Amino acid sequence: MVSVGLTGSASATPPGIPDAATAKAELTALKVAPEGPMTGYSREKFPHWETVSGTCNTREEVLKRDGTNVQTDASCAAVSGKWFSPYEGGTYTKASDIDIDHVVPLAAAWRSGASKWTTDRRKQFANDLGSPQLIAVKDTVNQAKGDKTPDVWKPPVQGYWCTYAKMWTKSKTKWGLTVTEAEKGALKSMLDRC
Repeated sequence: MVSVGLTGSASATPPGIPDAATAKAELTALKVAPEGPMTGYSREKFPHWETVSGTCNTREEVLKRDGTNVQTDASCAAVSGKWFSPYEGGTYTKASDIDIDHVVPLAAAWRSGASKWTTDRRKQFANDLGSPQLIAVKDTVNQAKGDKTPDVWKPPVQGYWCTYAKMWTKSKTKWGLTVTEAEKGALKSMLDRC
């Protein structure tokens, strides 16, 4: 059985991306602190891809939200559709080519305050569909990004830097995470392109 999933826009656009003025104000308000250690970190401490509704988990919901003409099977897996990956500008037709990027990576969140959170709060962060924390992108680009912060990695498409910085700043603000001096400087220069 194939059912029609939610039809998204032609490009991945997570909810809650602020305007540039709001993002700049949020960046100014973020607490600056050195990164904490990776001691005790594992992805398992951020339970992700939880069931959202029926058989659909967070990953599948983002695939439907960020894709175009997404069709899913009875288990909610995307069997066809089209995804535009704004990080590098490619369009893909296989869901297996798409990763769901945690805009602020789990390990980066750990180093900037999430190590002190409860497992439940980390689960909420890892499955945050209500803010610009999750986005469908090309798997190899997501893997190249890894757990890097914007002072070390930026999307290959420079025209997306403004949006990326707005998403990153919103997520750090919503979740009360800190930024390093270098990270804040990189975000400021990216927001200045808006």
